Amino acid sequence: MHHILDIAAKLRISPEDLLVCGEHVAKLRLGALPSRDAVLDGRLVLISAINPTHAGEGKTTVAIGLAQGLERIGRRAALALREPSLGPIFGIKGGGTGGGRCRLEPSTRINMHFTGDLHAVGAAHNLLAALVDNAIHFRSELDLEQRQIFWRRVLDVNDRALRQVVIGLGGRPNGVPREASFDITAASEVMAILCLAEGIEDLKARLGRILVGFDRSGNPVTAAGLRAVGAMAALLHDAILPNLVQSTEGVPAFVHGGPFGNIAHGCNSVVATRAAAQGADFVVTEAGFGFDLGAEKFFDIKCRSSGLWPRAVVLVVTVRALRIHGGGGAGSGSPMSEIRSGLTHLDHHVRCVRIFGFEPVIAVNRFEGDSEADLEVIETGCRERGLVAERFTGFTDGGAGAEGLAQAVIEAAERPAGPVRYLYALEDSPEAKIEAVARTIYGASGIAYSRTARRDLEQVRRLGYEGLPICIAKTHLKLVEDGDRERGGNPPSLPVESVRVAAGAGYLLALAGDIVTMPGLPQEPAAYRIDLTEDGEVFGI
Repeated sequence: MHHILDIAAKLRISPEDLLVCGEHVAKLRLGALPSRDAVLDGRLVLISAINPTHAGEGKTTVAIGLAQGLERIGRRAALALREPSLGPIFGIKGGGTGGGRCRLEPSTRINMHFTGDLHAVGAAHNLLAALVDNAIHFRSELDLEQRQIFWRRVLDVNDRALRQVVIGLGGRPNGVPREASFDITAASEVMAILCLAEGIEDLKARLGRILVGFDRSGNPVTAAGLRAVGAMAALLHDAILPNLVQSTEGVPAFVHGGPFGNIAHGCNSVVATRAAAQGADFVVTEAGFGFDLGAEKFFDIKCRSSGLWPRAVVLVVTVRALRIHGGGGAGSGSPMSEIRSGLTHLDHHVRCVRIFGFEPVIAVNRFEGDSEADLEVIETGCRERGLVAERFTGFTDGGAGAEGLAQAVIEAAERPAGPVRYLYALEDSPEAKIEAVARTIYGASGIAYSRTARRDLEQVRRLGYEGLPICIAKTHLKLVEDGDRERGGNPPSLPVESVRVAAGAGYLLALAGDIVTMPGLPQEPAAYRIDLTEDGEVFGI
C-alpha cells in the first residue's frame, strides 16, 4: 500500500486538508469539501447489476476493477463507495471490500470498525431513543404517548432476537415498560441522513426533522422537540467527514456511509461523491444490489436531493445469476438454455436503465469455473440486443482485466448528456409514486396494501409528508416478493405492509412483503471462520 498522503496527492488534496488516521487511512476535513454549486470535473459512472443471488455477483469488485482499468488507460479515476456493515460480514457476505486483485485497502480495517463511522451513527441513533424514553419516564412537557413511539433502536450486528422486544422492565426506576424494536445500523435513518447531508448545517436540520412519535393529543414529536439535535450532531462530528483509502492498485477511494440497498437507499454519501468528483476525471460509484433497488433510489433519492447525475451506467451480469434467473441452478453443468432464458431478466433491467435516459454497458463478470461457451452465450445475446458487453476478469487480473470495460465506459460517457429524468414527480401522491416504481421497475401487476399500510398513508397525508420521494424496502433476490414476471404467468402484485416517515432523510420508507430491517444470521454464519492470530492479524474475512 502507498502512504495515504501519496494517494491524496493524486487528487490534488493537500496534507492540511486531511485528518490522518495512520499510514493508510485519512478523513477529508470539512473545509476541503466542495460546495453544492461547485463545478465538478469528474464524470460519474454508476455501477449496478441484475438481481444478485445469495452469494453476490461481485459488483463492488467490478467497480474497483473499473477504476483501476481507467487508471491503466490514462484516466485519473477515483472510487466513491459505501462502508461495510458488520452484520453481513459475520453473516452471509463475509466481507464488503471487493475481492482478488480488486480490493479496497486496508481491507480488514475497512471491514471491521474502520474509522468508527457506523458506531457513531449507532450512538447518535440510540441517544435519541434514550432521550425519548427519558422524556416518557419523567413525564416531560412533550407528553409523549408511549404506545405511539416508532423510533427504534439499532445495532450493527445481525440479531433476529432483537426484532421485537419489551423494554423498561424491573419497576419504576428502570423506565416505563413498552414494546420496542431494533434495526440494523445500516437501516438507521441517521445513516441515511449522514449520506444525504451536504454539511453541518444540513445535517442538523435533517436530524431535527426526525419524527419519533406522537404526544397524547396526536401531534408529532421530533428530535428537535426533544432537544436532541446538538448532541447527536456532536457524536457525528467525525463521521460526516469522508474516509479516504486506496484500491489494490493505488486508486484513491472515498469509502463513506453504508445504508443497505434493500432496506434503505443503498448509496454512499453525497459529500464523498462530490469530493471524488472534485479531483478525478472519472468517479466510479455503485448502488446497492440490483438496478431495481439501489439504482432506482440513486436516481430518485440521491440525485434528486444532491443535483448529481451520472454520465454512464454499467450493469453487472454473471453466468451464475443468469442461470438462476432462467430457472436453473448455479452449477456449470446446467444447460445453456437456462442462461438464454435468464437474459430476459437482463432485458428488464436494460429497459429500466433506458427509462432514466442511459444505454447501459454490460460487464460480464467472469468467475472461476465459467466455461467459454457459457460466456459466449451471454456475449452473443447482448450483441443480438444491440448492447455493448465487455468481459471482466479483474478478480484475477486486476485493472488489466477491466481495460476493455473502461474503454467502453469512456465511450458511453462521451455521448451527449440527455435530460435529467426521474421516475415520478414529487407532486404525485405517495400511492402513485409507489405504483410507478412497482409497475415500471419491478414489473409488478399492481399494489396490495395491507390495512396498516393504508392507515400509514393516511397519516402521511395528515402530517403533510406526501411530497417526499419513495424508498421501497423489498427483497433483493428477485423483482417482486412473490416471484418474477420472467418465470411465466401473470406478474405478481407488490405487497406493501407498512409505510414509515423518514422526514430527516427526506423520504417515505415503504416496507414490501416480509422484508425485515434487522437481519438474522444464517445456520453457518461467516463468523465461524473469522479469527485473530497470536500476532494480531485478523483472518477469514
